[in-house]
Amino acid sequence: MTPARRRLYLMRHAQVRYFDGVHPHDVVLTDAGRAQAHAAADALRDVPFDRVITSGLARTLETASIVAPGIEPEHRAALREIESGDIRGVDPGVVQEMMTAAFRGIVPFETRFLGGEMIGTLLDRVLPELDRLLADESWDVVLLVLHGAVNRAILSRALTGERAFLGGFEQSPGCINVLDVDTEGRFVVRGVNHTPYDPVHAAGPRMTTMEHLWREYLDARSRIP
Repeated sequence: MTPARRRLYLMRHAQVRYFDGVHPHDVVLTDAGRAQAHAAADALRDVPFDRVITSGLARTLETASIVAPGIEPEHRAALREIESGDIRGVDPGVVQEMMTAAFRGIVPFETRFLGGEMIGTLLDRVLPELDRLLADESWDVVLLVLHGAVNRAILSRALTGERAFLGGFEQSPGCINVLDVDTEGRFVVRGVNHTPYDPVHAAGPRMTTMEHLWREYLDARSRIP
């Protein structure tokens, strides 16, 4: 007998800029980010979402409002992005190593993201929230609009069935991951990092998200008088 499965569409918010003088909690989508969100909306236009869940941060709310405009999003603060430390005043070479090595291989739980929150602490808040969602039988199809590290935590759980953090997943801005889950909490991963605005990643750079963040950081530093 074929097991009953529900579906999760797991998105990363669309493009923002983190070093334009705005706190990371408050950044909003760029023009390119809004175009990415509209591309995702077009790709998902026929999907009947029962619920839409965001972290409550502006960039996830704005993305969700474009992708699923007819559904009031729910906010789950535990699903906010991993918290970085204060890198102001840190030697640029050290910052580069922190950024470009942040998500490699199987990341140890004690690893701190840019000197801030530990990977284990991220998992301790994200995975129970995921378990609560799976325990709720009131939905069949859900859209989650979240963040790069949070998505990696969920994808790692889906693939391993365990508390783990696999750093090799790229999560491009506005990407869509597709996961099915059965009544026993066992996942089938159907799609990872699909970008409707560039389906085969032909136009995009071959940098990772963190490498791109490093470029943004350098550009921001160069504008400081």
